[in-house]
Amino acid sequence: MCDYSLHHVMSTPAKVGDVLKTTSFPGSSTRGFCAAGEPNVAVCVMPGTELAFSAEIECDRAIGFLPHRRLGATLARFRQVDLDKPYAHHDAIELPNGRIELLTNLSQGQTATVLQLPADEQAQRATPAEAEPAPARHEPIPLFGL
Repeated sequence: MCDYSLHHVMSTPAKVGDVLKTTSFPGSSTRGFCAAGEPNVAVCVMPGTELAFSAEIECDRAIGFLPHRRLGATLARFRQVDLDKPYAHHDAIELPNGRIELLTNLSQGQTATVLQLPADEQAQRATPAEAEPAPARHEPIPLFGL
């Protein structure tokens, strides 16, 4: 997904194998992912997408001159938080240890590869037509050859 403040930015959906880069977009204070080589195109990531960062994930500190805060992981799963708050940042990553960090807090310039997209819930719930039970028959069955 793309955070609410990026709705005015051109975007494209993430695909397996895409190399993404953390960036700030013109006209917005929100950070997100862009395609490597296309800094003005936001890449919208679906919740549940698995990402592999090329180095340990880092966040900016509140005080700009301090060094970046390292999160101790290179793998993350994209998710959304605080969906009940319409004007809050929703895009986040969840680390293997369960820690959740807003995407807008990540340091700029980090690269991540899309490893896996989430399974399609509709496809998981659907059952093949041949697996459906046959409809009940309401025809009388003749007994004893009558």
